[in-house]
Amino acid sequence: MVLQAVFFYIFAGICVASAVMVIASRNPVHSVLFLILAFFNAAGLFILLGAEFLAMLLVVVYVGAVMVLFLFVVMMLDVDFVELRQGFLQYLPVGALVGIILLVELLLGLGAWVIGPEVTAQVATPTPALSEASNIQALGEVIYTRYVYFFQVAGLVLLVAMVGAIVLTLRHKEGVRRQDVSAQVARNKATAIEVRKVETGKGI
Repeated sequence: MVLQAVFFYIFAGICVASAVMVIASRNPVHSVLFLILAFFNAAGLFILLGAEFLAMLLVVVYVGAVMVLFLFVVMMLDVDFVELRQGFLQYLPVGALVGIILLVELLLGLGAWVIGPEVTAQVATPTPALSEASNIQALGEVIYTRYVYFFQVAGLVLLVAMVGAIVLTLRHKEGVRRQDVSAQVARNKATAIEVRKVETGKGI
């Protein structure tokens, strides 16, 4: 138990410090790298809780796919973040309102768990023993039966967030030639071929 507590404090401390550095770092590439570190330590916490499936899911899906994708997008798009931060004060009241609402919801959830633990125990679905069903089977039965609609809504929210992030960071630069499929399809013989008479011994 002592060794488990030591690992818990190590993983939790590094995870909190990495989460703080995600929002404190000025370089967006460094923020993504700190977020990957936070995911790895969160996976370690899941392993300590006995939820190895969630730990592997966090590493494979979020670190191996989502965060690497964000890292390549940030590095390859060459976004001018100074220009994006110019309108920060304009959206500060809305962001502060959303942050206050999230803080109140977290405090309400924590207060309900501390004040009335028997209420949350009645709402929660009992987890079957490992001899009866594995973690993956238990998660599948809960997610795809009791919480299937919430699962679909969460996926829709993530999809909208991903599309919004791509739209906000995508900037078209002037002077860059882009493919125009309609113009290519509409080409005919008169516009695609030009016949020139070349004199002997001279080039075009």
